[in-house]
Amino acid sequence: MLLLCGLMLLTLAIAVLNTLVPLWLAHGNLPTWQVGMVGSSYFAGNLLGTLITGWLIKRHGFNRSYYLASLIFAAGCVGLGLMTGFWSWMMWRFIAGIGCAMIWVVVESALMCSGTSRNRGRLLAAYMMVYYVGTVLGQLMISKMPTDLASVLPWVTALILTAILPLLFTRIVNDRSENQEATPVWPMLRLRHARLGVNGCIISGIVLGSLYGLMPLYLNHKGVSDAGIGFWMAVMVSAGIVGQWPVGRLADRFGRLLVLRVQVFIVILGCLAMLTNAAMGPTLFVLGAAGFTLYPVAMAWACERVEHHQLVAMNQALLLSYTVGSLLGPTFTSMLMQSYSDSLLFVMIAGVAFVYLLMLLRKAGPHSTPIAHA
Repeated sequence: MLLLCGLMLLTLAIAVLNTLVPLWLAHGNLPTWQVGMVGSSYFAGNLLGTLITGWLIKRHGFNRSYYLASLIFAAGCVGLGLMTGFWSWMMWRFIAGIGCAMIWVVVESALMCSGTSRNRGRLLAAYMMVYYVGTVLGQLMISKMPTDLASVLPWVTALILTAILPLLFTRIVNDRSENQEATPVWPMLRLRHARLGVNGCIISGIVLGSLYGLMPLYLNHKGVSDAGIGFWMAVMVSAGIVGQWPVGRLADRFGRLLVLRVQVFIVILGCLAMLTNAAMGPTLFVLGAAGFTLYPVAMAWACERVEHHQLVAMNQALLLSYTVGSLLGPTFTSMLMQSYSDSLLFVMIAGVAFVYLLMLLRKAGPHSTPIAHA
């Protein structure tokens, strides 16, 4: 609970900055390509942070790694106010990206190491619910408070530093891995028996990256107002929040593989409904409930396939896979939308979901029945 309380405060800060940094750059009359490059530098930082955090956890433990990650994120935030300009902001967003990825790896790894096959689905569901609730609250804070740089940076930095406090009252221990050698990340990506989980995280990154980044553009081209776009995006993210806990319980009860098959099938149906101009409210709700719950179920499935001392490395591999998917998905989908039609957004999502469904329907080998595990 203390760990998730800290994550909530950090997620508020992440959501606010991810929305306002592009706007601040636009207000500074920077060309679009430079705004995009600053955004890409943040994701590049995510990649580096994902790769180095396993070594930090092994060397310094969960608590110290969490403190360090929060301080790095705070430094990336403060730097935006100290130095202006394209190159300096690229550097500070890169640093912030490192800190954010480190936070995610620490929190997810701590939850995975603390849980069992019987309750990991619910633990990850709680994690995703906190993350999405923080994201929605961050957007609401933006709409209710001044958004200029000088007003935002002080309280956002204070949020980040306050997020360190909950973990000062507890120590996260992973006894079974303290005497193990650190496990490298790359072999985790090549494990045949965990491949469906890794592929699921890539697909989840493609789906969520495309929905987050391109759904507002799709709605804008449909003539929806800015307020309307905010409403429909909130409906979709809220559906993801509502779906986390029941999907996590179902995965714990009936197994990850069955639940993944149903989720991916529902994503395909949701895309087909959008392409046929079905009622937008129910369609976006269903699409959000299925699409936004893919990542934790795929992660839990992959983590069931490895030894306890490999969980941190596997978690890094899964977050790395998700990040790669979230980078590639919007890039290729936006090119298709520009060249052909906005409808290619849902064609692309349905296509990659269908490919993943074919993988899931193939014989996956023996997989654990969660109820049988303590």
